[in-house]
Amino acid sequence: MFELRLVCPESSVESLSDALDALDALSVSVEDADAQTEAEQALFGEPGMPAPKEGWNRSRVIGLFQDRAVADEAAALLQAQDFFMDCQLLGIDAVPDQDWVRLTQSQFAPVEITPTFWIVPTWHEPPAQAQQVIRLDPGLAFGTGTHPTTRMCLGWIARHTTPGSRVLDYGCGSGILAIGAAKFGAAEVVGVDIDDAAVESTQQNAQANEVVVHAGQVDTVSGVFDVVVANILATPLKVLAPLLCSHVKPGGALVLAGILERQAQELMDAYASHCKLQVADSQDGWILMTAQF
Repeated sequence: MFELRLVCPESSVESLSDALDALDALSVSVEDADAQTEAEQALFGEPGMPAPKEGWNRSRVIGLFQDRAVADEAAALLQAQDFFMDCQLLGIDAVPDQDWVRLTQSQFAPVEITPTFWIVPTWHEPPAQAQQVIRLDPGLAFGTGTHPTTRMCLGWIARHTTPGSRVLDYGCGSGILAIGAAKFGAAEVVGVDIDDAAVESTQQNAQANEVVVHAGQVDTVSGVFDVVVANILATPLKVLAPLLCSHVKPGGALVLAGILERQAQELMDAYASHCKLQVADSQDGWILMTAQF
C-alpha cells in the first residue's frame, strides 16, 4: 500500500478529503501538521458529537491507496483542481507491511481504575495486583475505560456500590458501568440505550464477564433504583433531568458524567428543582457530578 501525504489549510480539508475518497482512497486521515511544535493547536471534542472544526490551521491529509499507480494518478488529478491552490503535495511513500491487528492491540493496555480494579483487554493478562477485572475490547459502542468520564464513573461505582442494590445505567454504551456495578455486588443491574448496537454490546460484554445485566431500549426501564448513573453529555443530561431523577429511590444516588468543567453550573441549574448536584471528581477537564436523594 501507498500513502499520499498533503498539507492544506483548514478551509480545504473537506474538499481534499472528499476528493481523495472519490479517487478510491482506502482511507483518509487528518492530522495537525504542526503537531509537536510551538504552533500545535489543541482541538477538544466530545464523544458522540461532531468534530469542533474540519481540521487544523495547517492540516496534514493522508490518503491510503492500494498501489503506486493509483496514488500517482490521484496526486496529479488533485493538483489540477482549483481548491488545491493553497495545498501542497508532501510525497507518496510505501507503507511497510505490518501485523495491523497486533499493532492496534498494542495501543490498548490495561486501564487502572483503582489499584485493585482494572479494565483489561482480552489479549492482556491482568496485572498481579488486580483483584477485580472487567474484560473489555474496543468495539462499536462508547466506553472502554480509557476516557476520563468512564474512569470517574467506575471509580465511584467501586467505592459506593452496596451489595444487594439495584442500579440503572442510562445510556449504557458498551455496558462497562453496568458490568462494574454487577462486579461490585449489585443484585440487579439494568442498562438501557437508544442504540441497538449498544444494547447488543452490553449483552455480549456482560456475558463475557460472567455477570447479569438486563439490557434494553430506554423505553423499557421502569421503577426506582438505589443508583442511577448516566455518562452521556451535558445537553441530553439537562433534558433528561426529570426522567433520571424520577428513577432514583429515596436515599438513593444520582451519578452524572460526560460534563465539562465549564458546564457544572448549567447542570446544577437544570437539576435544582429535583436535587442538589455537586462536583464529586474531575479529570482532564471533565467532571463527575452526584446527588443524594
